[in-house]
Amino acid sequence: MAISKIPSAGFQDNVKFRNIIINGDMSIAQRSTSETNVSTGYKTCDRWRISRGAGQITMSQDTDVPTGQGFAKSLKFLEASSGANPGASDVNLITQRIEGQNLQYLLKGTSSAKSLTLSFWIKASVTGTYIAHLTDDDNSRFISKAYTVSSANTWEYKTVTFPPDTTGAFANDNGRSLDVELYFGAGSNFTSGTLNTTWNSYTAANQAVGQVNALASANDYVQFTGIQLEAGTSASDFEFLPHDVNEDRCLRYCEVYTGTNTHGGLYSGSAYIGHLQYKKRKRTRPTFSNTTSNNVSAFQTSSSGDKGGTDSMFFEASAGSYVINVQIDAEL
Repeated sequence: MAISKIPSAGFQDNVKFRNIIINGDMSIAQRSTSETNVSTGYKTCDRWRISRGAGQITMSQDTDVPTGQGFAKSLKFLEASSGANPGASDVNLITQRIEGQNLQYLLKGTSSAKSLTLSFWIKASVTGTYIAHLTDDDNSRFISKAYTVSSANTWEYKTVTFPPDTTGAFANDNGRSLDVELYFGAGSNFTSGTLNTTWNSYTAANQAVGQVNALASANDYVQFTGIQLEAGTSASDFEFLPHDVNEDRCLRYCEVYTGTNTHGGLYSGSAYIGHLQYKKRKRTRPTFSNTTSNNVSAFQTSSSGDKGGTDSMFFEASAGSYVINVQIDAEL
């Protein structure tokens, strides 16, 4: 029987997991789909952290997306009050923080270091200059690039290429090595210098020069989807992953249980112990929040023998059955 070769055209660009970004299509939102008057932190779409320095911002997973591009969700930031006016030390931006062990093939810090290209869709009510920014957290180096939103209230596709950096390697571990940041507001501490468009040591004033205030007035907004970061000097089509694969990648950093029924055994007197295996091993020993579970008095990570406490957790409880509500965080 003849054996036929599957043509490379049968696979999208024939390179899998080329997108360094996780959840760039904003399809996973375990914590919440909408939060009002957000503070800095992880709030809605998984892996995306807001730094909120000014304004009363509503952050939401939205169904408004570019037409005909295959996206179902976007991440939206809406100014819900009279306008965000950043003070000197304020920034409004979103960040994805990336583990160093996922970046080794970029060969940063060597003569063979690779360029990086960031591509994404943006829709904003305010036109003008916006800033995309990379920070090497291992070596305190950074680079910024400006791009332009030309038409208000219109989805626009943007690509930004960053040159290779032959200074400073990324650590080969599970720690925070690279920050990918998209600005939509910045105070004078970050805009008063000269935009640093080549890799250099960190200088705050050169970070976001020219950035418009995208949330200057009530109901101003900015939203993103299809964010992709890849090696090379050109952008490829967005890499869509199956939903379960995308969710699994997010679960390494966050897992949310809501109304989960479980049971425990009598430990001593009236004290019970319960155990819950995580759906996915965590990046590091996690912390717990939003713990409103009935009968449960304490959550704790499992022992150091259990992969450093990254595989499961235990409960201390006053009854043998519980309804578990807990957010498990192992973010960077």
